[in-house]
Amino acid sequence: MSLAATASRTQSRPVAKDVSASTSVPSCMNLASAGKRPVPSILLTCGPWADPAPDARPPGGTLDLHEKLGKAGLLAEFQALSRPEGQAMRILDADGTVLRDWQPRPGDRANPEIDRGQLRDLLLGPLDVQWGRGVTEVVPGTRDGVLVRFADGRQETFDLVIGADGAWSRVRPAISSATPHYTGVTSVETSLDDVDTRHPDLARLIGDGSMAVYGVNRSLVAQRNSGGHVKVYTKFRAPLDWHTNLDPADVEAVRSSLLALFDGWAAPVLNLLRHGTAFVHRPLYVLPVSHTWAHVPGVTLLGDAAHLMPPLGAGANLAMLEGAELAETVAAAPDPGDLDEAVRAFEEQMWARAGRWAKITTAGLERLVSPDPTEALALFDQVQPS
Repeated sequence: MSLAATASRTQSRPVAKDVSASTSVPSCMNLASAGKRPVPSILLTCGPWADPAPDARPPGGTLDLHEKLGKAGLLAEFQALSRPEGQAMRILDADGTVLRDWQPRPGDRANPEIDRGQLRDLLLGPLDVQWGRGVTEVVPGTRDGVLVRFADGRQETFDLVIGADGAWSRVRPAISSATPHYTGVTSVETSLDDVDTRHPDLARLIGDGSMAVYGVNRSLVAQRNSGGHVKVYTKFRAPLDWHTNLDPADVEAVRSSLLALFDGWAAPVLNLLRHGTAFVHRPLYVLPVSHTWAHVPGVTLLGDAAHLMPPLGAGANLAMLEGAELAETVAAAPDPGDLDEAVRAFEEQMWARAGRWAKITTAGLERLVSPDPTEALALFDQVQPS
């Protein structure tokens, strides 16, 4: 989905035209409460680029939302959909031996899981959403504001353009020359449906939350979603072109390649790959750990567009929090003339926090996909309750 929420210079309330689930909706909701004073015209671009409809692609797996990293005013609705039991975590050795089996305590809701699609629908609920309007270029510093060119040939100007459009942001080049670089780690994802009925042995192996196995420079993680759906993620160190002679659309060829890569692991673990229905290739990219930019009036970034980092549970939480914080900052500006200083203050706060998390997640990926599998176990022992 690539576009945006817009707010008129003269309306007392903004009109949400196009929004994304994780970052834009808190912004829209907070801007809508700005009161009767004029609000600036704001465009929030969201990724992935130009999805034509909300179900154009799978929305991704489950998210663990951290207790202290969210604010959207939807706690009761979130609790009705979230799965606190999904906080359970089991770690196995490659031979199938259970090394750790963490279970959430009764009433523990520090990091409940929720499906991305459910969260998106929850946040988008009250808004009129239009899909598929892609941004191709953002040009700051024009006489009338920031010029935005769209894939449909139209162009408009705005007081503020917010890039929340992910790793390959179309907004980022307007303020930063940074581009994502490959970490050396690739993930290949598959999934199983109706696991409790169709694959009860695997359901028991996974438990109520996630199950992980760590080997030499590779790992396999299975994670429950709602409705008996399970996502399975392999991660391994390989060149970016490791699959040159492999057709990603050839399910059996990909399956055979992965089974060979994990040869010698316990049969029940490998059954997660044997029963996978399709495979998606996802090389892991990151931005520099301390990605900042010289402030450009009228343009800013948040979420993966600003601080792409290894997928270890921080990115979506930061994007959610930043969307709400930026909205509150903009809504609290005394008048539109103070917008630039408000955005500058937001950026400095975001950079400091994101830099800390980028260091944590970069170090975490090194330990989770490591020549020494005991590094992964030691990392979990540090972060999991005793």
